[in-house]
Amino acid sequence: MLLTVLSYAMIVIFMFVIMKKKMSPFTALVLIPLVFAFIAMFSGVAKKGSIGDFVLEGIKTTSNTGIMLLFAILYFSIMLDAGLFDPITRKMIHIAKGDPMKVLVATAVVAAAVSLNGDGTTTTLICCSAFIPIYKKLDMKLMNLAVLIILQNTIMNLLPWGGPTARAMSVLNVGAEILAYLAPGMIIALLYVIVIVAPSMGRKERARLGIKELSDEEIDEMTIITDEETLAIRRPKMWAFNAFLTVLLIGLLVTDSFVGLGLPPLFLFLTGTVIALIVNYPVLKDQSSRIGANGGDAVQVVILVFAAGVFMGLFQGTGMADALAQSFTKIIPNQLAGFWGLVIALISAPGTFFISNDGFYFGVLPVLAEAGRSYGFTDMQMALASLMGQAFHLLSPLVAFIYLLLRLTGLDMGQWQKESAKWALGIFVIFIVTIILTGHMPIYIKQ
Repeated sequence: MLLTVLSYAMIVIFMFVIMKKKMSPFTALVLIPLVFAFIAMFSGVAKKGSIGDFVLEGIKTTSNTGIMLLFAILYFSIMLDAGLFDPITRKMIHIAKGDPMKVLVATAVVAAAVSLNGDGTTTTLICCSAFIPIYKKLDMKLMNLAVLIILQNTIMNLLPWGGPTARAMSVLNVGAEILAYLAPGMIIALLYVIVIVAPSMGRKERARLGIKELSDEEIDEMTIITDEETLAIRRPKMWAFNAFLTVLLIGLLVTDSFVGLGLPPLFLFLTGTVIALIVNYPVLKDQSSRIGANGGDAVQVVILVFAAGVFMGLFQGTGMADALAQSFTKIIPNQLAGFWGLVIALISAPGTFFISNDGFYFGVLPVLAEAGRSYGFTDMQMALASLMGQAFHLLSPLVAFIYLLLRLTGLDMGQWQKESAKWALGIFVIFIVTIILTGHMPIYIKQ
């Protein structure tokens, strides 16, 4: 009982200090679970083990992501320095002609396409690298960029190689046909973001900024680089090579997601960074300069990823995650047995937000599924229901790559979560309504 109380208290306090900006995400991710872990251990309700072991186990779960992020950030930073995205930026501004609406719709379309590889880090790096210069030149809000990226990645994350769907399939032993059942909701949700969310943002930006009918000459003048330091690190003659290398890298990332080439993202970004440095900056002094100039941004993100590992390690190692999972099933009254599919769908929202995907699908879902079978629900129905909460999962402070997104856009986590959540609610509703209307999950089974 005490462990359950501690788990809820820790989550409430953590979200409070983040939302109210009482602590930075880095300090909150480490100090708050550490305090509660000590309380649990001293009161004798925690699982056996040491704080150090819990922390190390947690860091192991995020270490690959952290190291991959380090080299991914360095790679795309080098590509930015070399000027890979300059022509893309100029072309998009020419197409938009100063209209924020067109830029926002283009953001939603590109974010959806890039998210096909199921990796939030790659999506964030590519979209931010391409669009941040455009948003800044047109004085548009970067909040809209960050929200559109996360919404589209949230939807595409339901593809089996994205992670949560594969976990649900393995736990409940359902086949690949689950993707066909999810597809209608995913397509409608993508259109919702492209046709409703992005234009809604666009209308507000038009009202704030107006539609600047810029001539080609004005756009060229706006996009020309005059800063001597920036020009010194540009490598326009290497543009074709850099474009080929980047396309090859992304192609290998996507292909590995489908067929398993044995080329993990960490290895690909490490190799790509080395090649990019040697080809674009063959002089050792220039290589050191580029690493030094971009290393700070990379470290800021990586330490947050490891801090998230500390949080997960302490939360799961002490048993607080298990206690929270068990409490989900105990607080549900028996009268709701016939609505068990909806119950799982509703629980999956806070469940996948406050607990890692591994913790929810391997810890909570089996308990919920066991009860659901006795109420007459099939494994497929419960697997589909458990994925509905993914609409909010990527807003969780336990998702590593969001710290990269927030770092690149310079946004506050609490404000970004609030802005994203109101649109994510629409995705959540679309997901649930779609699987009900298509007949893949009943609203009620008579008991």
